[in-house]
Amino acid sequence: MTNPAPDDVSRTLLDLVARRGPGRTICPSEVARTLGGPHPDGWGPLMQPVRRAAVALAKEGRVAILRKGRPVDPDDFKGVYRIGLPPGEA
Repeated sequence: MTNPAPDDVSRTLLDLVARRGPGRTICPSEVARTLGGPHPDGWGPLMQPVRRAAVALAKEGRVAILRKGRPVDPDDFKGVYRIGLPPGEA
């Protein structure tokens, strides 16, 4: 999928997080690779749409964004992050 709709990105992200299960996380690149394929030219441009989806879903309480294993404010985080189920669902 070369240019997935935001709903497709969110749906894929939620599916991967759910399959990984409580207490475990996914890398945002896993979402991008699922949608864009294994080559960086396919998945690289999807990293920002994945981040936007993760932030939106975190604000809705559907996922948690973590840095160094701890939940962060979806409006204020930088650098490498992972995505998991919200703390209440772990």
